[in-house]
Amino acid sequence: MSTPGAVELDALALGSGLLGGLALFLFGMDVLTRAMRQLAGDALRAWLARMTANRFVGLVAGAVLTALVQSSSITTVLLVGFVSAGLMSTAQTVAIILGANIGTTITAQILAFKPTAPALPMLAAGYFAALVARRGRPAEWGRVFLGLGMLFLGMNVMSEAVAPLRDYPSFLEAMTRLDSPLPALLLGAGFTALVQSSSATTGILIVMAGEGLLALEPAIAMILGANVGTCVTALLAAIGKPRAAVRTALIHTLFNLAGALLWLGFIPELAAAARWMSPVHPELTGAARAAAEVPRQLANVHTLFNLANAAIFIWFTPQLARLVERLLPDRPEQSVPGAEPRHLDPQLLGVPPIALDAVRREIARLAGMVRALFAECLNVVISGSPDDLERLHVMDRPVDLLHRAILDYLRRLGQRDLTPEQGAAQLSLARIANDLEHIGDLISVGMVRTGQKRIEEEVVISQATAELIGGLHGRILAAFDEVIAALEGQDIDRAEAARRMRSDIGALVDEIARHEELRLRADAPRRLTTYAREIEITEALDDIFRILQRIALTELALFRGQAPARTRPEDEEEEAPATAPPAG
Repeated sequence: MSTPGAVELDALALGSGLLGGLALFLFGMDVLTRAMRQLAGDALRAWLARMTANRFVGLVAGAVLTALVQSSSITTVLLVGFVSAGLMSTAQTVAIILGANIGTTITAQILAFKPTAPALPMLAAGYFAALVARRGRPAEWGRVFLGLGMLFLGMNVMSEAVAPLRDYPSFLEAMTRLDSPLPALLLGAGFTALVQSSSATTGILIVMAGEGLLALEPAIAMILGANVGTCVTALLAAIGKPRAAVRTALIHTLFNLAGALLWLGFIPELAAAARWMSPVHPELTGAARAAAEVPRQLANVHTLFNLANAAIFIWFTPQLARLVERLLPDRPEQSVPGAEPRHLDPQLLGVPPIALDAVRREIARLAGMVRALFAECLNVVISGSPDDLERLHVMDRPVDLLHRAILDYLRRLGQRDLTPEQGAAQLSLARIANDLEHIGDLISVGMVRTGQKRIEEEVVISQATAELIGGLHGRILAAFDEVIAALEGQDIDRAEAARRMRSDIGALVDEIARHEELRLRADAPRRLTTYAREIEITEALDDIFRILQRIALTELALFRGQAPARTRPEDEEEEAPATAPPAG
């Protein structure tokens, strides 16, 4: 039985309004984030990878990136991917993570203005812009407005849903129990971990503060908790990744946890600072004044303590990196013969010209390993056993490990003060190493799979066809030798010789194509299946030669002190090879 004067609460309307508004908010945030990431593109990722010259530049980079993509979790997940790929070290990510927490406060600042009036116009404009443009940057900008409109509309729906709680005594009594900071912090952390969006938590807190339902002090504690709960996304992204990537997620967690615990005992001081720096409304009184002032105070305190955290912790980034390396040491990897670098001495990094020469010699050794893999591949793919194919696959393991070590060394070298010519050489060497590793993958994955299909389908490749393909393989092996000799001796003539082999290789590919056309007409068992496998082998060899041509082109740029060309050899004007009939 209700007491006189008590307000009857429609729990269904409250629940559906709050959950529906939250769903709109989260969906709008997702649309907005996806659109901003598309607009930023791969160039932004490359920019982030370069903006690590020092900790302060990294701090700015993290703040700018997160302000653009509207998600500190997205930034941290990107960093996990960078570290996993060997493009960044764990230490480089620390300052960027500090900056990411600053960038994410932009969302709260926007929401504190309560921009509900433009929600529907933004929805309409964004939807029709995306509908008309369909694709490209105009469509993505339309989705930006669509996402913002849904985000603001969700805020409005939640605000209207919780408004009746102002007159509900039981709820107001429950809110007084949040005066203790620790339960409020845990509540904020738990809710944020559940929805995986600190912006959603902040949005709900601003809505409740705007309706006069939440005082500033408990709201600050809950925002501190939201900073901790948002780390769950990065921790999930790090599952199954290398130790270095897991360390990045751990840094994010430790930093946010330390920052929250640091300020937990200073919530009254934070609240006082927020009130001092925020606009006041003396014309209002009571709950109306709190509803007008607290949302802006909440957004400002969110920015304030993240700026303060960054200002404190930016001086301890090396120590934090060493701490997580002790907490998560590298797993001892089983030694793989040939995978250890021989020339990449860290002491040489202070002398870039010598370090670049050491990398060139190490890449020449990598090229020799890939050449050995290529020399072995044809006989195994055409007539080898399953054990032979497995051995060929395993032969690529040291190639992958040495390639990773070379890229890591080049990354560390790139942190030095390089001249434009040295920067161009660094880029050329990285491109050659990547192309060699690509050849290894084409053999150990693509050609091995062709060999497995040949065994499964009981295909027998004729002696005549094997000899033709063997001739092509031999000429490509000769091109390999020219490329390696050019790299070892910095010999422009040998690189040019490899480039001049295009016409010879093209003629051999044409000859095989004509042979296959004739063979396709023959009435023989499994003729179509055999044809498909033979064409796969020929195309794989041709692909490998094209990569060798690209390496030779990059070598020429390297030896001439030029930046590597952007065009690939197949993009240049040359006689187009004959095309074989579809493999079917």
